[in-house]
Amino acid sequence: MTDRLTGWLVTLAVTAIAFALRVVHLGRPNALIFDETYYAKDAYSLLRFGYERSWPDDANTKIIAGNPDVLNNAASFIVHPQVGKWLIAAGEHVFGMTSVGWRVGPLIVGTLLVLVLTRLVRRVSRSTLIGGLAGLLLAFDGLAYVMSRVALLDIFLAFFLVTAVACLAADRDWFRNRLAAHLERHDLTDLGGRFGPALVVRPWRIAAGLSFGLALGSKWNALYVLAAFALLGLAWDVGARRLAGAGTAAYTGILRDGLPAFVSLVLLSAVVYVSTWISWLSTTGGYDRNWGTQHPEAWTTRFLGAPLASLIQYHRDIWGFHTGDYINHATHSYDAKPIGWLLIVRPLSMHYQGDLPAGAGSCSGADTCVSSVLAIGTPALWWGGVIALVAAVILWVGVRDWRFGIPVVGVLSVWLPWFSYDTRPVFYFYAVALIPFTVMAVALCLGRLIGDARAGDRRMLGGVLAGAFVALVAANFAWLHPILSGEPITYARWRARMWFRSWI
Repeated sequence: MTDRLTGWLVTLAVTAIAFALRVVHLGRPNALIFDETYYAKDAYSLLRFGYERSWPDDANTKIIAGNPDVLNNAASFIVHPQVGKWLIAAGEHVFGMTSVGWRVGPLIVGTLLVLVLTRLVRRVSRSTLIGGLAGLLLAFDGLAYVMSRVALLDIFLAFFLVTAVACLAADRDWFRNRLAAHLERHDLTDLGGRFGPALVVRPWRIAAGLSFGLALGSKWNALYVLAAFALLGLAWDVGARRLAGAGTAAYTGILRDGLPAFVSLVLLSAVVYVSTWISWLSTTGGYDRNWGTQHPEAWTTRFLGAPLASLIQYHRDIWGFHTGDYINHATHSYDAKPIGWLLIVRPLSMHYQGDLPAGAGSCSGADTCVSSVLAIGTPALWWGGVIALVAAVILWVGVRDWRFGIPVVGVLSVWLPWFSYDTRPVFYFYAVALIPFTVMAVALCLGRLIGDARAGDRRMLGGVLAGAFVALVAANFAWLHPILSGEPITYARWRARMWFRSWI
């Protein structure tokens, strides 16, 4: 009981630190920066009409001037699902169509991401200390910080993915505890070559399916992570039954455990995903919304009805956009190939203003000041994370420490699919879904470095080294903070933080 209370106190303290860092000057800059010009406006349209409408060319200027109700009557073709935009809309509902309003949703979800990662790492490591270190490291990551303060969709994707994985880790414990209880209840030392209890209904796995559905409702690339962790979870089940003495019967779990897992994870997430389109389905003005009515002869209309047929056609159009000639021949100055993400080769400038008046903010003694929001990870953390991920692969595959499989599978399932799309512009900020798993690898490696309570002087040395690393990450984050937060600074201070030409 004491350890559980301590665990929650540490979790809440770390979460409070993350929130305090992120909330200060949330509305700065008072502008629609980078892709906020799409998602903040889409969110407001959802709030008003239940679907996305188009906007006039001068909409941003009018919104900042306090006049957001200038939407066109025509529907807008959008290329991402609605969950993240609804969460942005919730902030706009409370705080208005302002820079604070459209950033409150990302702020809250980005802060909760720290909480969920802390609990996940604490559960897996069985250590409140290591869980707390993971939360602190994520709190001090520059990319997670920026994405918690801008109205883009990727922070929602990251949150729901990590939540789903945390639920699967809890399900792993739940499943093993139920197997142990079965043996104890029947006074058995092992299963004796039998399959054991079916345990079809598993609450934590259902919760994971719900979370994966919401992740898909934020961005489609959650599908790769769902597939990877569904397979990993099934491997955990087979391993648990083998450990309990099921012998070769454990491998029948590929079907006997796999089918219920498919229902709880894949089918449930699909149902959740479709339900996230309810406002589009219940209105008639959305893009492609009347396609089914206009095409009664289509098999989708005949078998599924006009609304769902329209939704399927809309998804065909969205898929065509993501894979078509237009996007594949597009170019962008901040195109960042995924091969360079972990090394922070090409971060993304979301905002830069180089003509602020002298004396703005903390900028003094200069003719002009600059303000920037650079989406960049904390280098000390990311570069250390590369080493930790290599170690995690060795410890998972070579030493068979199952815990390291989570960050390895998490990073690979988020990262590798993007290599198939590197002929089109891709951006570094997509990697925000990578960093929680990278941080997990770092924290677990720090746990190995520190050792257990019986390690004596080695534990003290390991603790000092781990503390020094966390302090280095915090100091690196503090150094970068002005160019992460839009703080007005001198050009010389801004330029000093551009360590490489590719960062500009």
